[in-house]
Amino acid sequence: MGTITLAQVTKSFGDVEVIPPLDLEINDGEFVVFVGPSGCGKSTLLRLIAGLEDVTSGLIRIDGTDATALPPARRSLAMVFQSYALYPHMSVRKNIGFPLKMAGMNAAEADKRINAAAKVLNLTDYLDRRPGQLSGGQRQRVAIGRAIVREPSAFLFDEPLSNLDAALRVNMRLEISELHQTLKTTMVYVTHDQVEAMTMADKIVVLHAGVIEQVGSPLELYNKPRNKFVAGFIGSPKMNFLQGAPAAEHNAHSIGIRPEHLTLSVDDGAWPGTVGVAEHLGSDTFLHVDSGAHGILNIRTSGEVDLHHGDKVFLTPDPARLHRFDASGLTL
Repeated sequence: MGTITLAQVTKSFGDVEVIPPLDLEINDGEFVVFVGPSGCGKSTLLRLIAGLEDVTSGLIRIDGTDATALPPARRSLAMVFQSYALYPHMSVRKNIGFPLKMAGMNAAEADKRINAAAKVLNLTDYLDRRPGQLSGGQRQRVAIGRAIVREPSAFLFDEPLSNLDAALRVNMRLEISELHQTLKTTMVYVTHDQVEAMTMADKIVVLHAGVIEQVGSPLELYNKPRNKFVAGFIGSPKMNFLQGAPAAEHNAHSIGIRPEHLTLSVDDGAWPGTVGVAEHLGSDTFLHVDSGAHGILNIRTSGEVDLHHGDKVFLTPDPARLHRFDASGLTL
């Protein structure tokens, strides 16, 4: 089992409330991602679940048991941090098995768990090496292995990939997703990177100033954002927002259109513009088009498009993919 329930959980530091009353249900076996900008409360929320921070009020239940006042060691959770926090003088085998040694597990059972975790993480050939002899990605796998051997009810990941370079981030993203499919264990993952959230999550929790703005699958948040904040945060490049005449035409205070839902033409279209920066990425081209009164709009189009700074173009939004918002930013 690996269910986690938060009921009216709050957190304050002195007089500052960083997590207003919050409810959340994490189901057994789900891969749940907390995402939001820096300072939104996502890491604080994870630490509350882990028991590394005390809740100010409210209840946290793990597998139906009230864990609000339990110390971290009794919550049956395993946390993987941004920092690998490995012991440099110990071998990979000893690093992975350290929590089992501290728990007093017999050597035979400990070796069995260590070898099983190493096999899952492709670390079998590295068990006798020390962390200094490993790459960044391999060290992160050792940290994950140290969590796996505890056989927790859920894994908690606090921005585990942020210290890795771009290529390693992609590889580790795939490896953690594959690990979830193998273990079928609940995983709660914190990141500020919405691409990680979209590609890894079963369920995304979007946070803003400690408040849950929306909970849903990646495609639910992409296709049906609850408000302007979620619409602008989910999706890369980010959604374009327009006010004035284009919004009034659709009986809205503002409208949003994603870069991939704007049709590009050099002959005619709804909104004339001039190409500014053109980012040619091979499979895709990202254009930043000055559309006058509508401002700078981002367009995602085919990598075959041969347009450059100063070229004149026309943009036409797909009317079926427009998002309408009221004055408070809520989706209409």
